[in-house]
Amino acid sequence: MSAARALAGVFALLAATHLGALLADATTLVQLTKPALMPVLAAHVLLRGGPRPLVAALLCGCGGDVLLQLGGETAFLAGMGCFAAGHLCYLTLFARPGRPRTAPWVAAGYGAVWLGSTAALWPGLDAGLRVPVAAYSLLLTTMALGALRAGPVHGPGLGGALFLLSDGLIAAGLADWPQLPVPQFWIMATYIAAQYLLTAGLLRRTAREAPLRALPAAA
Repeated sequence: MSAARALAGVFALLAATHLGALLADATTLVQLTKPALMPVLAAHVLLRGGPRPLVAALLCGCGGDVLLQLGGETAFLAGMGCFAAGHLCYLTLFARPGRPRTAPWVAAGYGAVWLGSTAALWPGLDAGLRVPVAAYSLLLTTMALGALRAGPVHGPGLGGALFLLSDGLIAAGLADWPQLPVPQFWIMATYIAAQYLLTAGLLRRTAREAPLRALPAAA
């Protein structure tokens, strides 16, 4: 546990350094710290005995981070594919039996957000990105909705919503919408918070379930 706590501290330090480098426009430091974020968090999960799909989701995020740094449409699409694979890993964790169902009105709300944002962004996207972005955003919205089954709104549910926001900011940039000052800072701040909240929530759930899984063996 001491090693796991140390890695959590390293992740926090990396995150703060990366966000500070974005604000300072320190390009080299940004490029060095971004690919290191998710592997450190994945190592923390391993030391905590977390589920393997969670480790895979974080490593897929690392692949996406690296590819998006390369620039260009091909690298962007490949990076989006990496993130999509990560969302599928999260969905395997959210879909386990015994999870509470999401209220239909909540699902309808998430669906409306996807439909409305896709319709608004569609005209501004390059023709080659429209369908991939729409399909990816549908998967992301499904993951964010599934995250509500894993924990309360202030835990994994908030993490899923922040992931939606982060990728929405990226899509807005692709569609040439007006941007916030230092847009990459806000994209990465919401993304880092999303991955951390999803990870922390799933680790807490794993810790709660561990004694229950041990009961039959003990009996």
